Amino acid sequence: ILHFQAGTDSNLIEKKLKILILGGSQAAKIFAEKLPEIFKNCKEAKINEPSFQDRIYRELRQKIMLGDLTPGQSLTLRGVAESYEVSMTPAREVLRRLAAEGALIVTNTGRFMTPILSNDRLEELAALRGLLEPEIAARALPRAHLTLIDRLQLINSRISQAVIQKEPISYVQANLEFHRSLYLRAQAPAILALVENIWLQIGPTMRNLYEKVGVNETPVHHLSILAALKSGNESELRLMVRTDVTKGLRMLTR
Repeated sequence: ILHFQAGTDSNLIEKKLKILILGGSQAAKIFAEKLPEIFKNCKEAKINEPSFQDRIYRELRQKIMLGDLTPGQSLTLRGVAESYEVSMTPAREVLRRLAAEGALIVTNTGRFMTPILSNDRLEELAALRGLLEPEIAARALPRAHLTLIDRLQLINSRISQAVIQKEPISYVQANLEFHRSLYLRAQAPAILALVENIWLQIGPTMRNLYEKVGVNETPVHHLSILAALKSGNESELRLMVRTDVTKGLRMLTR
């Protein structure tokens, strides 16, 4: 007896229903008996579809932000659909959503791919980070209690471990977590959304940078950021955050 689970792809349900209908009298009898359950599960699948689509979006977004995809790498509707076992429609919506955020570009032929950033674009994004991230860090300073500072020190230890093990994705992930953990204390969601959008655009390029030049030490400015947080020195915090977030990007334009 065919069993449809909630969340089953609608195209798959349609194919299996056709097999039942065309399969002869015994199959037709089973179909008739299971019809109420099938419609119930189809309805549940429809309800669950947006959340499942959001999960695909979040996973792909995370991969791009961490540099798991290289600059210029193509993403096809069929490839995404097969990877997540969904139909083309949710795959298309996810890719369009990422393109609207600047994480992907759409070519003249309709292909989706991660952007290859020019030097001018990198300079622009570095300038934006230099404006936004010192500001949100300064807004977080009044709420940067010892618990947060201890957490940032632990994250910094993980960055050091990623350096030793030469794991660029772990390095990028821990580095972004260091900054995001601080910025969340600012309680400035609009600024944070802008910052994360920049991270999303530069993720593949930054991964390339780390593999190209090599990462041999923990970001030295993180220690200065921690010192500024402990002392409550806003001007020093702004300076160290600005230097830290622009240094890597500007290395790529040399």
